[in-house]
Amino acid sequence: MLHGRAVTLRPATVADVPALAAIRADPEVRRWWRGGDDLAAAVQADLNDDDLALYAIEHDGRLIGAIQWYAEPDPDYRHASLDIFLDPAARGAGLGGDAIRTLARHLIDQYGHHRFTIDPAAANSAAIRAYAKVGFRPVGIMRRYERGEDGRWHDALLMDLLAEDLTG
Repeated sequence: MLHGRAVTLRPATVADVPALAAIRADPEVRRWWRGGDDLAAAVQADLNDDDLALYAIEHDGRLIGAIQWYAEPDPDYRHASLDIFLDPAARGAGLGGDAIRTLARHLIDQYGHHRFTIDPAAANSAAIRAYAKVGFRPVGIMRRYERGEDGRWHDALLMDLLAEDLTG
């Protein structure tokens, strides 16, 4: 378990699948995370992915979202990529930033990571602001990066964070 200022991160389990799928089904989350018609299967697939570490985010004993990471395996391009989603009811209190800081510090201390990336949709201004508060900086727009539920391609913003730029 990883303890932040206000959140606890713990490895997600099969028992978390229904609650995480329910959070992902919220229209505010689904807009950015999607996952097909079976969100429980999408969460389960993340749990089963050996290259991905998925943590449940808890605040005051309640599951409020998930954060995941994977490492670039090529030692010449070593970095960790992060993704996070939160229950909209838990937003606005800095809990997402706390979760990112907590995981990043763990990856720095335990695995020696020096660089992190995150790639929110270019239109997801709230996420971009939240990541900037943690210390992420824009690298550039990845054009037509992700197909949306509307069938069209949408841009994403590649952001990165160096260990020494981590705030808080």
